[in-house]
Amino acid sequence: MLKDTNKKAYIRLIIVQFMMVGLICFIGAKSFDIQIFDGRKLSIMADNDHSRYVTINGERGNILDRNMNPLATSTEAFSITANPSEIKDPAAIARKLSAILGMNAGKLEKQLSSDRKFTLIARTVPPAQKDQIEQLNHPQIFFEKDSKRLYPNRDLAAQVLGFTGLRNQGLEGLEYKYNEILDGQSIRIKIKKDKKGGVLSLNQLTQLKGKSIVLTLDKKIQFFSEKTLEHTVRTYHAKSGMALVMQPETGEFLSIAHFPKFNPNNFSAYDQAIFRNRAVTDPFEPGSAMKVFTAAAALENGFDPKAIFDCNNGTYKVGTFTIHDTHPHDWLSINQIIKFSSNIGAVKIAETIGNKTLHQYLTSFGFGEKTWIDSPGETAGSLLPYHKWSKIDASAISFGQGISVSAVQLISAISTIANNGLMMKPMLIKKIISSSGEDELVYRPEPVRQVISPDTARKIKRMMNLVTHEDGTGTKAAMDGYPVCGKTGTAQKVRQDKKGYSNTRYTAVFAGFAPLKDPKLAILVIIDEPEKKYHGGEVAAPAFKTIMEESFSYLNIPPETDKNMIALMSGGVKQ
Repeated sequence: MLKDTNKKAYIRLIIVQFMMVGLICFIGAKSFDIQIFDGRKLSIMADNDHSRYVTINGERGNILDRNMNPLATSTEAFSITANPSEIKDPAAIARKLSAILGMNAGKLEKQLSSDRKFTLIARTVPPAQKDQIEQLNHPQIFFEKDSKRLYPNRDLAAQVLGFTGLRNQGLEGLEYKYNEILDGQSIRIKIKKDKKGGVLSLNQLTQLKGKSIVLTLDKKIQFFSEKTLEHTVRTYHAKSGMALVMQPETGEFLSIAHFPKFNPNNFSAYDQAIFRNRAVTDPFEPGSAMKVFTAAAALENGFDPKAIFDCNNGTYKVGTFTIHDTHPHDWLSINQIIKFSSNIGAVKIAETIGNKTLHQYLTSFGFGEKTWIDSPGETAGSLLPYHKWSKIDASAISFGQGISVSAVQLISAISTIANNGLMMKPMLIKKIISSSGEDELVYRPEPVRQVISPDTARKIKRMMNLVTHEDGTGTKAAMDGYPVCGKTGTAQKVRQDKKGYSNTRYTAVFAGFAPLKDPKLAILVIIDEPEKKYHGGEVAAPAFKTIMEESFSYLNIPPETDKNMIALMSGGVKQ
């Protein structure tokens, strides 16, 4: 009996042992399966609990003036995101966030009450606000490094620079045209978080910053121009104004000023109509400033500056139209036609040289075609083919009506005379710098063509210098120690309600350069619809003088000491 009992116990023991061995084998196999076959999947799941992928956007490149002063740059900012599906009390969190960010609490609560795992709360949040949100210590609110576009000089050169939108994409001006160059690169990387959602480490670092652009503009000359332009527009209750400064020898712009201005840091607060760079985009009729180009065409075709024309005592009929001079004259030389700004004299010159010749030189000076300046939306202006001109068209074009030009075209043509007849391509960009700070692409001054001979240019300079002498139309542009060459323009604006020109709306223009012997700067001032006074010599010439004087002082350009510069150049001018 005992033997049977022991046998049964032994059998039970063997069974238990087999079961234990089987259980151990099962546990071992399961452990092997988990660690080896499911290990990667479980590791990823664990890692995902403590990490997530985010998109890192590289900082946008800078826009700098010629002296490397920042005109547009980027400052540190953050994007605030959240995981609404894990937020237990969205109303309370929404109230706290709204107090910090100045956002609508109701909208935030609705945003945080969804079942989504991701929502963007705010972009371009400054570090101070980010720090306040971080102090909430909420594990489901996250921070992604971002940047915010900053214009440190506020409205300085705003129309040239343009601005960016919420995603740092260029929307206007150079920011728009050079968006691909300035824009930083983007990568998607994994970040590891602690229990509070803070970043523990980055598993990838890279150079993401965009390239930077160095402009030809000079911050100080831009400031002089804008200050003087604003004063002039306000003084004469004008609609708007522009002031451009160029180096004739290189074609580089030192200033492109507009008024009214806007602050690109807060562009949404302004009317969109003032965003565009009107010096490039908007054509206008230049008035008598065109007469110097009519005179240049005559001199290139064998006329002497002392050649005389009958100006009909201030009244001259062309077909059914009557052309008038502000002051009546009988016989005037070409010198005097420019000095006194005679419309009839310009018409007589144009009639003598013919439509084809006048058109040839106007197009050679760049009118009717784009300059291809580095700015979006450039206009070509308007200059009809000469075979489509009526008799009155040819007459009007000779003194600046019936033709439209851009401010960039006009100052480029004036600079061509200053540069001994050699036209230079207008320059706004000096170079492009890589993200590491090295010069990647450098732009050089680029000659376009020899428009007129140096001898003709010298004679036209002398005529333009006479404009600022006694009895000339531009005496208010004259400067002590610096012989000034200039030309006034007073253009009637086309009527908006019917055909013809307005008798109350004008554009006042002064274009010129100095010093006469070796021109360093060319300046164009355009004042749109001034009140009280409207002649270019009264309204625009003083602004020209102020900008030139301040720029010469800043650039340390010494005065020309020759007292008889005109006699030195030509042996005297007889009128």
